[in-house]
Amino acid sequence: MHIARTRRRAFQDEDYWGRPVPGFGDARARLLVVGLAPGAHGANRTGRVFTGDSSGEWLYRALHEAGFSNRAVSLHRDDSLELKDAWITCAARCAPPGNRPTPTELVACRTYLAEELRLLSGVRIILALGKIAFDAATRAGEEVGLLHFERRPQFAHGAESRSADGSITLLSSYHPSRQNTQTGRLTREMFHGRFMRAREILNAHSAAVR
Repeated sequence: MHIARTRRRAFQDEDYWGRPVPGFGDARARLLVVGLAPGAHGANRTGRVFTGDSSGEWLYRALHEAGFSNRAVSLHRDDSLELKDAWITCAARCAPPGNRPTPTELVACRTYLAEELRLLSGVRIILALGKIAFDAATRAGEEVGLLHFERRPQFAHGAESRSADGSITLLSSYHPSRQNTQTGRLTREMFHGRFMRAREILNAHSAAVR
């Protein structure tokens, strides 16, 4: 709330959302993207997850190129953006100080992530952006009985694990934060490759059930 009241100079004339940010996308999604938390001057300002900051610019461009959205940019809640076969959410629902949610906050917010997993019954792929999102998604999936692994997966960019029953694939990527993208730790090719891999898996699944 402090961030929403003080605002950044560039957004002084805007009304910040300043509340927990809900997930966004297609209720029939087979791809679930899990991020870290709302950006202080991104989703916390606009009210839509991954919208209004550089991380969102990377994410929606990758989604569009892989065929999961009708537009490559997300500017605000009423910009006619639609996701196709994808849902985006976060491990934490409010903008945390220093972009680092506390363990207590993550535990509290995991209830909402678990409920999304229950409601999104068509999910076949979970793509976690960063280790915190990876841990949150794995634990929430275990809690609702969707993710069981013969050997517990470890986070690494490009990692891929399939649940014991083969119904869900867990993919992981570095988070498209400025710290990662501006240092070259995460490149466009690396990031977009994760979404193209998701598309490849879903296409194969569609072909198998015809």
